[in-house]
Amino acid sequence: MKNKKLSANAEKQKRFRDKQKALGKKMVRGYLSPVAMENYKEIVEKTGWTDNDIISNSLRITYAAYKNGQIRFLNKWLQEDDRKKRLKNISSMSAQAEPEIIDNSNVSKQIDE
Repeated sequence: MKNKKLSANAEKQKRFRDKQKALGKKMVRGYLSPVAMENYKEIVEKTGWTDNDIISNSLRITYAAYKNGQIRFLNKWLQEDDRKKRLKNISSMSAQAEPEIIDNSNVSKQIDE
């Protein structure tokens, strides 16, 4: 029984992939870096786009930048944004690591009274 279910599911998936290919679509797979994952989450939150929409639009926007000679500009912006995020993370981490300085001068006055 289990093999029939697995076989039926595999056939269904194959039909789906074949249908997508017939429609001229191609499956693109990959892994996102932690920085890209943050970008992905923000895009989903603000646009409500699906994974397919995000990948398709990302490729189209990148292609448009390439055709209009803007790839260098986009890469520079991404590098500067990454640098800003690293500096922000470093400053927030160092702020957390510094011990809090507590003013104890009032405590000694209260004890003496």
